[in-house]
Amino acid sequence: MDHQIAQQWLDRYVAAWLSYDRDAIGSLFSDDASYRYHPWDEPVIGRDAVVASWLGERDDDHASTRDVAGTYDAAYAPIAVDGDVVVATGTSSYRDEPGGQVTQTFANCFVMRFDGDGRCREFTEYYAKHP
Repeated sequence: MDHQIAQQWLDRYVAAWLSYDRDAIGSLFSDDASYRYHPWDEPVIGRDAVVASWLGERDDDHASTRDVAGTYDAAYAPIAVDGDVVVATGTSSYRDEPGGQVTQTFANCFVMRFDGDGRCREFTEYYAKHP
């Protein structure tokens, strides 16, 4: 893993979120992926479970909710790469309606571990809402 490949993965991550395309989401993660929305969460385990979680198809505490198209965006960049571990930071922003004013912005930090094929095996998100 290097900075360029990590940035490409992060760009694909944002594109997958913006599209909610099942295959695009799945291509990001290894079969045995472990995904945490918060560092204290029990992880969502397995690629299929991660995809289902992103799509809001899980009926448990790990289910995400789908954002309305045009109401969110994000940009992330790697700040540290050490072997198969990447730390990235960035921001995500939300609008109340498509094309409207940004009403919420979050600072994000991702800690990730990748497999030999460039798929994420472990993902933990840390975030804080801007005042």
